[in-house]
This record gives sequence, structure tokens and C-alpha cells, in this order.
Amino acid sequence: MRRYSLLLCLVCAVLLILHVLMGSSGWGYQYLGDAASVIVFDIRLPRAVLAMLNGMALGVAGAVLQVMFRNPLAEPGITGVAGGSALAIVLVLYTGLSLPVNGLLPLVGMLGGLLSLLALWLIAGGHTSGLRLILAGVAVASFCGALLALVLNLAPNPFAYLEWSLWLLGSVANRGWEQVYLLVPSMILAFSVLTWQRNFINAHIFDPHTLASLGFRQNWSAWWVLAAVTLLISASVVTAGVISFIGLLAPHLARLLGEHRPPQLMLLSGLGGGALLLVIDGIVKLVPTTVELQLGVVAAFIGAPWLVYLLMRQARL
Repeated sequence: MRRYSLLLCLVCAVLLILHVLMGSSGWGYQYLGDAASVIVFDIRLPRAVLAMLNGMALGVAGAVLQVMFRNPLAEPGITGVAGGSALAIVLVLYTGLSLPVNGLLPLVGMLGGLLSLLALWLIAGGHTSGLRLILAGVAVASFCGALLALVLNLAPNPFAYLEWSLWLLGSVANRGWEQVYLLVPSMILAFSVLTWQRNFINAHIFDPHTLASLGFRQNWSAWWVLAAVTLLISASVVTAGVISFIGLLAPHLARLLGEHRPPQLMLLSGLGGGALLLVIDGIVKLVPTTVELQLGVVAAFIGAPWLVYLLMRQARL
């Protein structure tokens, strides 16, 4: 596992450097002239760092959801948690209760994500295995998406509806260090909670009956873990919008490397998620389009076929 961790760290570092050197007009920075330092350090570097950190947050969140729900199809976007976070944030922003860059926004998103998680649990009837959870998650995500579109349509800002694509498809374009500074504390807090509850997470390698006999305060610990996961997701939504499939792809990348134990799975999923989102954002920058593609579009091209494969594979079991 240590070998793969070091390898993924190296991959992330190389991809980060390539991402900073990559521009829509070419590679490097010599052709930028006098504005080179501003473009590289104030535009390209924060975008690359934000993409990598968002990928790490979503990768870890996806891995924890899959471990907690004992379902390899669980993912922040599919379960509706990301949609609930986006809805709560947009409600606060477009009712004038908060500024676009505010330290309380991740907490607002966390509340929305927790409410979506509660709705998911009620609709699924407590069943977290098989297709029932996924169908319930699709219902919650669709409902949140519809409410989000309605809120933006009714917002006093006449151009608010144009931001619908950002909140539902995600982007790190035109982002700066302010978003990075907003994301980092939320990640540190969430990772601290997950580290505190690591024994409870690790115990999910056992069946539910064995887990119940190990002496954990299961409901208490589960809500702490899920609160940390929703904080990761909401902080990602605040800084980049909803980016689907990273939380699904990253844990399965870790499993392809032969790792299934929760701690190692979370670590490799975080590193793999960071690398994946750097690659996806690099594709977004390279594809010559009039309007830059959203991250969710490219992620869906990769993640949707993989999700169909997993669903077909689970149906055969």
C-alpha cells in the first residue's frame, strides 16, 4: 500500500505541475510576457490546487460512504448529498443571507447534505445494499436539482439561471485562492473527525451483527462520520459546484490496486481522486470549445459507463 501511496503522490505532483504549465494558448509560461507571474500564480496555480483538493475531498467522501453503506455504488452525487448541499448554499446566497465567499457556507451546505442523507435513509427504508439505495439517491438528487433550478429561476438576479450549470455540473475555472482557503479548513476538520472515528470505520470490515457486538455507540459514531463526509462534500460544492462520479471512480481505482481495507482505501481514494480531477480539468482546458466545458460533463463521460458496468455486475451476483 505504501508503494501505491507514494506512486499516487508522485502522480499528483507531476499532474499539478503539468496543469500549471498548461494553458489554452499553449504550454509553458514564456509566451505570457510580463503577465506571466500573475497568470501562473494567481490564476493557474489556484485552479490546479483547487481541482486536486476537490478530487481528494470527493475521493475520501466516496470511499467512506461505500464503507459505511457497504455498497460499492454509493457516491456523493448519486446519493443526493451533493445536490442537497448545493440547494442549501444557493438558497442562502440568492436570498441575500450570505456573501459568495463566506466561511459559514460549508456548514450551510453540510446541513443541506445531512437533510438529504436523512431523506435518503427514510426513502430507502434503512436498506443500504443493492439498487434500492441508488434508486432512492437518484430520487433525492433529482428533487434537489429541480428545486435548485426553481430557486435560480425565481432569484432576483436576472443572470442567476446561468449559474445553474456551475452548481449542477461543477467547475474550477475563474476560481482563486479565496476558494482554496475556504476548502482547506473544512477538509482539515473533516479529516480530523474521520481520524477520530477511524476504529469505527475500520470495524465495518465485519458483518453488522459482529459490528454491533464490538461496543461502539453506533448511532453516535455513524452520525459523526456522516457529518464529516457531508462537510467534505459541501465544502467541495461551495468551491466548485457539484462534481459527480469522482467519489465513485476513486475508490474503485483504489480497489483495482488491490486495496480493500478502509484506512488504506480512504487514503488511496483521496490521492486517486486528486489525480483524476486534475486529469479531467486538464481535458477541459485542452478541448477547444467556445465555452469551456464543465467538469461534470467530462466526469460523466468517464463515470457513467463505469456505473452501468457496476450495476450490471451487481445484478448478476
